[in-house]
Amino acid sequence: MYKVILIDDEDMIVEGLRKVVDWDKYHCEVVGTASDAQSGTQMIREMSPDILFTDIKMPNMDGLTMLAGLKGEFPDMQIAVLTGYRDFEYAKRAIHIGVTRFLLKPSKMNEIEEALLVMTDNLTRIDSGSTVNPQAGAEDEQQDSNPANSHIVRSALKFIEVHYAEKLTLTELAERVYVSPWYLSKLLNKYTNKSFSDLLHQARIKKAEKLLDDPSLKIQEISDLLGYYDVTHFSRIFKKNKNMSPNEYRNSIHE
Repeated sequence: MYKVILIDDEDMIVEGLRKVVDWDKYHCEVVGTASDAQSGTQMIREMSPDILFTDIKMPNMDGLTMLAGLKGEFPDMQIAVLTGYRDFEYAKRAIHIGVTRFLLKPSKMNEIEEALLVMTDNLTRIDSGSTVNPQAGAEDEQQDSNPANSHIVRSALKFIEVHYAEKLTLTELAERVYVSPWYLSKLLNKYTNKSFSDLLHQARIKKAEKLLDDPSLKIQEISDLLGYYDVTHFSRIFKKNKNMSPNEYRNSIHE
């Protein structure tokens, strides 16, 4: 039996899918449901389902990033999106990431059954070592270079650029892009050849160069603005990256 998880913030839709669909007919079993992305992602990591039906327009959720995170970390999991979000370009990007079906609400029973048929067929092909149905939008690429993983890394780097001054941790960043910390660390190293810490320091030092151009700002103030809260640590990191201290850098640009 293939394990299925349903995620939607509308209880009526979750219960409707659970009760109306003839899961046994497709050798499937609903093993869990969730009403938000956070608990749904946690459930997926705990239960490792074969099939996921999910909405992508729920509170505090970046739909595409969540889908990329799930498809990147669980490449064989088949995903069907159920949504009222009618945007062709969005659907195209979701399918490029690796979503099997993009179904608009209210979905007809024959559309849901067709999606189930394709997804279970894909799983059978995966189990037998064959190539999956090309209609599923899957990429014949290595796991570490597929579109989902590229999206995860881009989202992570964008988040670092915006939130570099906060007490950002790898765990928090991983939660933002819907993957586990170890998997995000692996992807960052794969795509950038840098660790999370290196990337965070890189973003902070880039901003430091601009702040040091303002002579009215003290080094301590700049350290605080960048999120270091320890001027000695900031100076050490800056020198490691620029081969000179913050004061030396400031003097060099004002000579």
